[in-house]
Amino acid sequence: MTVLYAEVPGFYAEVERLAHPGLSGRPVLVGGDPRKNGSVQSATPEARAQGVVAGMAVLEALERCPRVRVFRTDMRRYREASAQLRAALRRFVERLEPAGLGAAYLDASGLARPAEELARDLAKGIREELGLPLGVGISAAKFLARLAAEGGSAEIRRVATGQERAFLAPLPVERLPGVGPATAGRLAALGARTIGEVAALERGRVEAALGAHGRTIWELAHGRDHSRVQPSSRKSLSQESSFRPEEVDSETILATLRALAEGLAVSLEREELRARRVTLKLRYVDGERVTRSCTLEASLASGAEIQELAAGLLARTQAGTRPIRGVGIVLGGLAPAGRPDRQLDLFDRRG
Repeated sequence: MTVLYAEVPGFYAEVERLAHPGLSGRPVLVGGDPRKNGSVQSATPEARAQGVVAGMAVLEALERCPRVRVFRTDMRRYREASAQLRAALRRFVERLEPAGLGAAYLDASGLARPAEELARDLAKGIREELGLPLGVGISAAKFLARLAAEGGSAEIRRVATGQERAFLAPLPVERLPGVGPATAGRLAALGARTIGEVAALERGRVEAALGAHGRTIWELAHGRDHSRVQPSSRKSLSQESSFRPEEVDSETILATLRALAEGLAVSLEREELRARRVTLKLRYVDGERVTRSCTLEASLASGAEIQELAAGLLARTQAGTRPIRGVGIVLGGLAPAGRPDRQLDLFDRRG
C-alpha cells in the first residue's frame, strides 16, 4: 500500500491570505478575539517563524510577531475552500479520505506513476489552480505519511520501507495516534518517552501497562499500521429556508425554491458532483412535515433542473392552499461529475 497525506499547512490562514492579495509574504494568523483571551487557530510560515503556534494566546502572538495580520474565524469560507481542495485532489487520485478541512489521505496503491512524481504534480496543481501551498507525506502506513507531512512546511517527504523505525525513534511518544497525556504518563513510568524507547520495550510490558491498547501502541512504534484509506463522499446536499410569518402564496414559495436550487447547483459544481435523487421537504405551520421525492434515470447538476423537479414535487403537496413554515431541497445519489450514469428502470415518484 502507498499512502499520500496531502496537507495545506496553516490552512485557515492561507485561505485568508489568498482572499486578501495585498498580504502576500506578510505573516497572517486566524484566531479568536484577543480582548477575550482568544487563541491562535492557524498561522502562515512567516508567523510560525516568529514563534507563533496554534493554541497560543493571540495577545502573545502579537507580542512575538507585531506585523502579523489577525483574522477572525470564517468557517463558511474555509469549508468552501476545503471543497475546492478535495475536488482538485480527486482529479489526481480518486480514492481520498478527508482528514480535516485542509488535508486528506490519498490511496496511490496500484498507480503506475512513482509516488514522488505524483506528489510533485499534486503540489504544483494545487498551487496553480487554488493558489495554496501543499505539503505531502508518503509512506506505506497512514500515520507515517501524516507524520512525514506534519513539518509545517509545503515540502514532500517520504518514509521509505525499512526506514520506519529510524524515522520514528527520536519522536516523542505523543506523536503516536492514540497517545494522550494519560497514556504518555504510563509509558514514561516504563522509561519510554520517545517512540524508539517504546519499540525497545517488550510487548508484554506495554500491554500490561495499557491493556489491549498497549498492543496497538507497540505495533505503531514499530511502524506497523494496517488501517486503510477509507474513501468517503457526501451522502447528500441540502438547503432549507423558513418563512416568518407563514407563507401561502405559491409564487413566493416557488421563488424560494429557485434560490435554494441555484445554491445547490453552486455546491454541486464546487465539489464536482451530480445528483440522482431530489427530495422536497415541507413543514406546515401546524408542525406537520411531509417529503416528496423522485429518483432520476440520468443525473443532474443545473439549478434549472433542480428547480423544475422541486416545483413538480411541490405541486403534489398542499402548498398554496395551506400555510407553510419552511421548505427545503435535498439532493441524494451523489457521484463524481465525470462518472457515467448507471441506468435505472425506475422513475420513483414515491413520497
